[in-house]
Amino acid sequence: MSKRRHFSGWNALVIASLAMVCTLPGRTQGLGLITDPLLRDLGLDELRWANVNLVATLIGAAFCIGVGRLIDRFGARRVLSLVVALLGASIIAMSRVHGVATLLLTVTLTRGFGQSALSVVSLAIVGKWFVRKLSLAMGLYSILLGIGFMIAFPGVQAAVEHMGWRHVWFVMGWVMILIVAPLSAIILRSTPESIGQVVDGNASPAQHDRPQDSPIVGATLAEALATPVFWAFGIASSAFGLISSGILLFNEALLRELGYGSNVFRELQVVLVLSGLIANFAGGWAGQKWSLGKLMCLGMLLMGVAMAALPIAHAPGAVLAYAICMGVSGGIVTVVFFTCWGKIFGRQHLGKIQGAAQLLTVLASAVGPLLVAWSLHVTGSYKPLLHWAGPISIVLGIACWLVPMPTQTAYPGLSAVQA
Repeated sequence: MSKRRHFSGWNALVIASLAMVCTLPGRTQGLGLITDPLLRDLGLDELRWANVNLVATLIGAAFCIGVGRLIDRFGARRVLSLVVALLGASIIAMSRVHGVATLLLTVTLTRGFGQSALSVVSLAIVGKWFVRKLSLAMGLYSILLGIGFMIAFPGVQAAVEHMGWRHVWFVMGWVMILIVAPLSAIILRSTPESIGQVVDGNASPAQHDRPQDSPIVGATLAEALATPVFWAFGIASSAFGLISSGILLFNEALLRELGYGSNVFRELQVVLVLSGLIANFAGGWAGQKWSLGKLMCLGMLLMGVAMAALPIAHAPGAVLAYAICMGVSGGIVTVVFFTCWGKIFGRQHLGKIQGAAQLLTVLASAVGPLLVAWSLHVTGSYKPLLHWAGPISIVLGIACWLVPMPTQTAYPGLSAVQA
C-alpha cells in the first residue's frame, strides 16, 4: 500500500499565518509600539502624527485592490514573496526617516504593503487551498495568528525599549527580506492543482455537482459586489474594525477615564487575547455546523454587549465581562471574515474579492481612531461613541443572519459560473 502524500495546504496555512504576523509594523497596534519614541525623536505632536497616520492608511488602502488581481493572475506564491520583500524594504526606509514628508511616505508604504496587501495575500492563500474545510482551516489559522502576535507584540515592545525603535525596525525589515520572503518562495505553492493535489486534501477531486440552491462558487468580483451578502458581511466586518480599532487604540485612556490604572489595562490585554484564541477555535468548529450569518450575528451581538457594558464598567467584574465579550466577539468575527468570501464566492477570483473586502475594513479602521478622538474633543469623554456603537453592531449582526445567500435561482446571471 502506497504511503499517503502529505497535504501541502497545511504548509500553506502556516506560511499564511507567518505572513499575517509580519503585517504588525504596518498595523495600528504595531505603530502604537513606537509612537512615543518616534514622536520624541522627530519632535512631532499627537495631532500631527494622527493626521500622518490617517492619510497613510487611506492611501495604503488602495493597495488592497491591485494585489488581488496579481494573486489571481500570477499566483499567491510569487505575490507573497514580492510583497513581504517590499514591506521589509519599506520598514528599513522608515527606520531612516528624519522629517514629516519621508515619515508620511514610509508609513504609507508600510500600511499599503503590510495592513493592506499582505493581509489580502495571506487570507487568499488559505482560501485557495480549502473549501469544505475552510471554517476549520481559518479557525486554526486564527489560533496561529493569535499565538504569533502574542509572541511578537511583547517581543517588539521590549526590543524597542532596550534598543530603540529605529534599530528594531531596521532589523525586522531585513528579517523579512532575507528570511521570510525566501522561505515563502521555497515552501508555499499557490494552489493544490499546481502540484497535483486537490482542495481540502481529499483523496479524490471534490464533486462539482451541488444542489440548485447551494451558494454560488467561482463568482467574479462584479458578481460578488452585486449580491447583498457581500455588503452585509463587508459592512458588518468594517463596523467591527472601525469600533475595535478606535476603542483598542485608546483603551488605556478610556479605562483611565473609568478610574482604572495601567495594571488593569495590561491584565485586560491578556484576557482579550486568550478569549479571542478560544473563540477562534470555537468559531472554526462552529463554522462547519452553523451558517456564517448566524456566527456573524453572534459575534456582533457580543460586541454590542461589550459596548453597552464598558460605559458603566465601574466594577472589576464589569470590566472583565467587557474584555471577555470583546475578545470572543473579535475571535468569531475574525474567523467569519477570513472564511466567508471563499466559502460563498469560491476560489476562482478570490484575490480580487478578498481585496475589495479588505479595502472596506482598512478604510473603516482608519476612521475609527479619528471618531474616538473627535468624541473626546467635542464632549470631553469617550463614552458617547459607545452609546451608538452597541445598537449599530447588533443591527448589522441581525442583517448578516437574515441576508440570503446567492443562488443560481436568485441570480440567473451567475448560473454559468464554474464551480
